[in-house]
Amino acid sequence: MKVNEKHMIKGIRAGKESTYALLFDHFYRPLSVFASTYINDLDAAKEIVQDLFVYVFENRKSLVITTSLKSYLFQSVRNRCMNHIKHLQVERRHHHQIAFDKESTEDLHAKIAETELEHRIFQIVSEMPPKCQEIFRMSRVNGIKNREIADQLNISIRTVETQISNALKALREKLGDEYTSS
Repeated sequence: MKVNEKHMIKGIRAGKESTYALLFDHFYRPLSVFASTYINDLDAAKEIVQDLFVYVFENRKSLVITTSLKSYLFQSVRNRCMNHIKHLQVERRHHHQIAFDKESTEDLHAKIAETELEHRIFQIVSEMPPKCQEIFRMSRVNGIKNREIADQLNISIRTVETQISNALKALREKLGDEYTSS
């Protein structure tokens, strides 16, 4: 350690404001620039350096500096920058997890609503006349075209259309227009 650094450390430990002000004036800007090279945010870098100076002042009596004062300050800023980066990473993961949980919850609610709607639809369909049920399920559940339904059941295409229309009408009445479309 240089002699003036030893004198400065003694002044800091003794609580001399003039020594502390000299330390701040001499190192604040270079430490801020140094910190900004790690975290790419000058405001956050300045805050890290200010926090270090507060720490040095508050812990001046128990401060252990085994290297030069300059090395101690720069190493302390580097460590604080690394901690800041780790904190940001944890924060990002936390925000990502919250977004994922929110999305999962929304998906779950949507899935529950969809399941409940499907259950209600099948309940309504099960209350329809048997032929209407069969035609509606063939059309809407199995995706069979009206012509094929008519051919399979040996009925007219107009009967198929009427039965599907009746089924949709019953669904609209019991569910509301917002859930049904032709």
